[in-house]
Amino acid sequence: MTRTGALAVASLGLLGLGVVARGRWPGSSPALGCEPGAVRVVDGVAVCGEGDALSAPQRLLLGQKLDLNAVSESELAGVPGVGRSLARRLVQEREVRGRFASWTEVADVPGVGAARLETLQATTELR
Repeated sequence: MTRTGALAVASLGLLGLGVVARGRWPGSSPALGCEPGAVRVVDGVAVCGEGDALSAPQRLLLGQKLDLNAVSESELAGVPGVGRSLARRLVQEREVRGRFASWTEVADVPGVGAARLETLQATTELR
């Protein structure tokens, strides 16, 4: 076999592998047939309906936002870009003033600059 023939066979093999992989690749449709808020965990497996509520890291992995007015200090500290000290200040401020009503109130907490406010807005919501 010539070098060109070997390259052609290898190319066809890679093309075939790509076609098979594409056919077996997960689609964009949801794996579970329920709303993200209805997802629960049973024995470490995500299910719809009854089960344990998702932890904060699990909710973030699913693209769900945490409620800044209800999340615990330890859960908030696990949000990338927040850290323990800012989480502590946010929770203390929430306990003193009550629920955050606007992002302006969140921005007034010492340590919340523009970048951290953007991170908080991307990962949390004010309910």
